[in-house]
Amino acid sequence: MTLTWLDVGFDQLNVELLYSLLQLRVDVFVVEQNCPYPELDGKDKHVHTRHLLGLNDQQEVVAYSRVLAPNISYPQASIGRVAVAKSVRGQGVANQLMQRAIAIAKQRWPDDHIQIGAQDYLRHFYQQLGFVVNSEVYLEDGIPHLDMLLTHS
Repeated sequence: MTLTWLDVGFDQLNVELLYSLLQLRVDVFVVEQNCPYPELDGKDKHVHTRHLLGLNDQQEVVAYSRVLAPNISYPQASIGRVAVAKSVRGQGVANQLMQRAIAIAKQRWPDDHIQIGAQDYLRHFYQQLGFVVNSEVYLEDGIPHLDMLLTHS
């Protein structure tokens, strides 16, 4: 699947893109996963936060991740809010999204490892990308998670 990819800071998001990315995040994390939680946590607006958006031909955000600088969520750089719309799942979009997010983190913070808080059922997916489990499984908002680390290669 061919998407248009944007790597932007918060101040580069226009109202339409912001609405579309928030709608995708809420659809996936709040509605699909039936998990009310504070989706707007202030990290989106941080000066070093990068928003990676995958847009389809209709300019809809169908893939998204947030790439955070070290010391925002973890001591290391981190990737979170990884979301893919139902309409494009199973087409390799999640892999493309994560490869691009990893590249952004490595380019911006080349001396830092990349930490994620992954849902446990996606452990194998992230392991295929090189992440290694570095915590026990824990519950976050009622969903089993674990921390995973991608070290320099």
